[in-house]
Amino acid sequence: MASMKQIKQRKKTVESTGKITKAMKLVATVKLQKTKQAATEAVPYFDAMYEKITSVIKHSKSLKHKYLNGKPNAKKAVLVFSSNKGLAGGYNASIVRKLIGEEAEIKFNKDDTLVYAIGSKARDELARKGFTIERDYSERIDDIHYSSCVEMAQDALDDFVNGKINEIYLVYTYFKNTITHIPRVLKLLPFENVEKNTDSETELIKQRTFHIAKSKYEDDDTMPMNYEMEDEEMLNQIIPLYISTLLYGALTASVASENGARMTAMDNATKNAKELSEKLGVMYNRARQGAITQELTEIVAGANAI
Repeated sequence: MASMKQIKQRKKTVESTGKITKAMKLVATVKLQKTKQAATEAVPYFDAMYEKITSVIKHSKSLKHKYLNGKPNAKKAVLVFSSNKGLAGGYNASIVRKLIGEEAEIKFNKDDTLVYAIGSKARDELARKGFTIERDYSERIDDIHYSSCVEMAQDALDDFVNGKINEIYLVYTYFKNTITHIPRVLKLLPFENVEKNTDSETELIKQRTFHIAKSKYEDDDTMPMNYEMEDEEMLNQIIPLYISTLLYGALTASVASENGARMTAMDNATKNAKELSEKLGVMYNRARQGAITQELTEIVAGANAI
């Protein structure tokens, strides 16, 4: 059995840890309020861009463009959003599981996949699994700027055009609310069979409180898409904007999800520290009472012997 000194020292350590986790919870709460607002404001544009651009390209099947068809036998590119810090519960682990876990809907193989990492936690884990880290933008996760997303999008598109990759996927955490964060995979390029990329989480797009005007030809796959300017010029503008917008939406959602997950994890850690401290207090009192009783017994026994 642990001595009173050991129990007291452990209780002191647990209480100190509890103070730290409480402070971390408060910091995460403040950050969540800011990032939650950014994520909420970006969601309508993110969803509208994904739905409308995929619909437009679906009606542009006859076009030949450098962004519409990848080179055969090239690798897949996966832009993975995670965090640079731990202590966020299962936030980072859920991202990796979405890529290579049993629940992964699209299986990514380390031999034919290049990772574009935005966040060091998933980057390090995937590197340990044998994946090639093609580009590392981990520092961008701590500073939300649309310009950073434009740069990342252009890098991925350049690799697509150069034949290094022939598919581009986006893996991020969808921010539903403070407690619920859902890892998602979206196929960005090429656009064929985009309707198969939707999953149960993507259906949440349909439940947003905004309205998307629909063309009477939108559901007609035979109706061609006519552009006011030259086709190539239009696609040169639309597709980089499309990729950049989705990356920005994923960035804001992932950062909000990270702060929400960390706030929840630190809240649970603080509660556990408090419960453990109370248990250690009971153990200390029992040990102290036992020591006092033993001392009194020894005194009485000595007096009787005299």
